[in-house]
Amino acid sequence: QVQLVESGGGSVQAGGSLRLSCAVIGYTWIVPCMGWFRQAPGKEREKVAEIYSGDSSTSYANSVKGRFTISQDNAKNTLSLQMNSLKPEDTAMYYCAADFRGRCTWSKVEYNYWGQGTQVTVSS
Repeated sequence: QVQLVESGGGSVQAGGSLRLSCAVIGYTWIVPCMGWFRQAPGKEREKVAEIYSGDSSTSYANSVKGRFTISQDNAKNTLSLQMNSLKPEDTAMYYCAADFRGRCTWSKVEYNYWGQGTQVTVSS
């Protein structure tokens, strides 16, 4: 049974930084496509960033480009999201997701597995 366990959320003032981590439990191989999503109250879930393990290629939502960095540690089977220059509009529940069906495409929003989420709150 594959599980994704997020950590690293919290509260920070605008301009601050947080680092989210996601551990892949129950799967010893490298996950092909992993991503971070977020959902704010009253809003739809949106993809924030994704990474394809085949060539370490990454993609980002325009709203976070230049501020967030997604990375994958294949040896530890973990996913990270470094978030800098945080803004109040980044406040949301952040979810780690894994897809085993091949490379990432930005239009793909259906992933095989999801974490429980970790809350990020940015105050002004």
